[in-house]
Amino acid sequence: MDELGPAVAVKGLCKEYGTIKAVQDLDLSIPSGCIYGLIGPNGSGKTTTIKMLMGLVRPTRGTAEMLGHVIPIKGLGLKVSYMPQETALYADLTVSENVQFFSELYGLGPELMRSREEEVLKVVGLSERKDDLVGHLSGGMQHRASLACAMVNDPQLMFLDEPTVGVDPELRAGFWDHFNMLKKEGRTVVLTTHYMDEACRCDVVGMMHKGRLIAEGAPGELLQETGQSNLEDAFLAFIRRCGR
Repeated sequence: MDELGPAVAVKGLCKEYGTIKAVQDLDLSIPSGCIYGLIGPNGSGKTTTIKMLMGLVRPTRGTAEMLGHVIPIKGLGLKVSYMPQETALYADLTVSENVQFFSELYGLGPELMRSREEEVLKVVGLSERKDDLVGHLSGGMQHRASLACAMVNDPQLMFLDEPTVGVDPELRAGFWDHFNMLKKEGRTVVLTTHYMDEACRCDVVGMMHKGRLIAEGAPGELLQETGQSNLEDAFLAFIRRCGR
């Protein structure tokens, strides 16, 4: 998976808000062409980490690279995308208009825009709702529309913050089929999730607690190391091990 070098390389990344240490001395090396899951409770630093990588939050210290480029750097827009946990769409535009808006931001031409819109709306199950105003959709459907916008530029590296929250099990399974297809194409998906069954589907899992990475590895390796039968119990075992 890492023949092309890591998709993300982080060294000593920190973010402090006064006396609050949101992220502490984070080291990460995420292989290209894998699905990497960040798990941990709310406030553990997952979202802050992604926002620093996307240039939305300035690190207190530390360095990070994406696709071989030191960040922040311009020009990666066509290769990297981000789906935030909170819906970041225009409520007074239709689903289709939102997807087209993001397509234009990424510089997609009209023909490519149409084909990509059709593809991503099919993936998220919104083809028949494309003319509905986003503000009239349920929270789960808005989340699906947000994922469509994040995928429209056909990125090499995707950051997805809770991409399947509020999504029914059948559609969740469809999302994961698509994530695995992206992996087979050599693309990298970095996601956060609270669903342990989803974390088990990741190639590599990073466990965060109080701003620190307390464990990392393939799900099976983490279970074997702790002698646990599920990732939730393994996570608790790692917390006890580090005395936090």
